[in-house]
Amino acid sequence: MTRQVLVVEDHQDIRNLVALHLRDMDCQVTVAEDGTGGLAHAKNQPYDLIVLDWMLPGVSGLDICRDVRRRGDHTPILMLTANSMENDRVTGLDAGADDYVTKPFSVPEFLARVRAIFRRNETWHDTGASSLPQGTLHLRDLSINMGQRLVHLGAKQVDLTAKEFDLLLYLAHHPGQVFTRQQLLNAVWGDGFDGYEHTVNSHINRLRAKIEKNPAEPDYIVTVWGVGYKMPDYRFH
Repeated sequence: MTRQVLVVEDHQDIRNLVALHLRDMDCQVTVAEDGTGGLAHAKNQPYDLIVLDWMLPGVSGLDICRDVRRRGDHTPILMLTANSMENDRVTGLDAGADDYVTKPFSVPEFLARVRAIFRRNETWHDTGASSLPQGTLHLRDLSINMGQRLVHLGAKQVDLTAKEFDLLLYLAHHPGQVFTRQQLLNAVWGDGFDGYEHTVNSHINRLRAKIEKNPAEPDYIVTVWGVGYKMPDYRFH
């Protein structure tokens, strides 16, 4: 199976190395050496993966990531960053990146993360979407259209990032069940995802800001102190 991959990296040696090994994985690779060109490619053609450097001339990788997610594009994004600080990695993940690799990185690690992203994406297409009812979940004024990946609060559509929607849907699909932050991280970001529980917290906070009348006293995403989070029972229609 040939996959389409976009590599946006201004360092020529790294760009060539990444492209070479992706082609060895039977990927068709499009390359861009700056953020402006990378953003144009991301807008004009669908890809199975975007490998995105954080620091780019023109438009930053972080801004490209945010633009892709703002347009409702769910293409997996693997970010390359020269900064190993936790806050910067969390910022990239919160912007919508699926995973990251810190420079300098080993080729085996990079390829392992790419394979993990492809596996998670294939699992979603093969079993995830088809295993869920293609209807709408209702809880009070909140409705979640699973097939179209749309969320409404009353008559108003709520704009969510891909990961915000996945997290909300996962909680809604397990009503009343309490999940730890690590369980949510594994379920929504993937078992092989080397992330941080803070990522779950920030996504929960953003979801509450978008769907709760009073985020300090949430109705839809409830904190179970000392354990994690849950969504109250709903009725399926």
